[in-house]
Amino acid sequence: MRQFGEIEGVYPGQIFANRAELAKSGIHPPNQAGISGSIIEGADSIVLSGGYEDDQDYGDRILYTGAGGRDEKTKQQIADQELTGKNLALAKSKLYQLPVRVTRSHKHKSEYSPDEGYCYAGLYIVEDYWCERGISGHYIWRYSLVSCELAGLDKQNDTKELDKPPGYKETERKVVLVKRIVRDTTKARRVKEWHGYKCQVCGMALETSAGLYAEAAHIQPLGMPHSGPDDESNILCLCPNHHVLFDNGGFTINEDMSLNGIDGHLITNRKHKIDIRFITYHQEHYQQLK
Repeated sequence: MRQFGEIEGVYPGQIFANRAELAKSGIHPPNQAGISGSIIEGADSIVLSGGYEDDQDYGDRILYTGAGGRDEKTKQQIADQELTGKNLALAKSKLYQLPVRVTRSHKHKSEYSPDEGYCYAGLYIVEDYWCERGISGHYIWRYSLVSCELAGLDKQNDTKELDKPPGYKETERKVVLVKRIVRDTTKARRVKEWHGYKCQVCGMALETSAGLYAEAAHIQPLGMPHSGPDDESNILCLCPNHHVLFDNGGFTINEDMSLNGIDGHLITNRKHKIDIRFITYHQEHYQQLK
């Protein structure tokens, strides 16, 4: 079973002698591939090994190049990359907001890389992904990964090697640490699949280059002081707009599944058994926010 997030007993900064040791630890299971993941679950880990000329490493922000299109003998990019396989897995991690373990190889040319072996850098989030022409002229998939700890990078390093147009003024930045509840993505994904990734309010499914996208909205919030359960009976499949409205009291749901605050009824599925207790809780706590 694929494991996302930290591996017990392994800490950021830990050095592994080779790929075999790295795989044995559970940090990065594949012995060769740079991306560990599947198109269904998402990517759980990547290794920066210096194999792609378009990689850029700024410490807590990494511009990572997807896999494919290289000549294995010359290591040159000779063809376009596609958003399939491992590349699609890493894109899924952006959609699902899954943490990705990052490891740097001694072969990766960066001040943050170890002199030898492989250094585990910690957890990163895939902030964005896109397609563009690389240095070689071929299309590549690029991923912007940001450290969950937001550590080891100052303003000067963040913009080095980037072209600055006339009148460039650097954006003021503030470091903000956020603690997030670890959610069971399997249950959320199951609810989405039951509804075909269609919003239960408007019926819209958003089509992205990585597949259908929807958000899991907890009826009774998980965080304190609400302490709702991370269970299918407490989860809705919503589009981003209706998720924001629901979480902020833009509308509530009545016992008969009609909507209060906007017109319509909640779209239901026989497999999806919503517990009325959570509906009542949301009414009591958010109806007054309209």
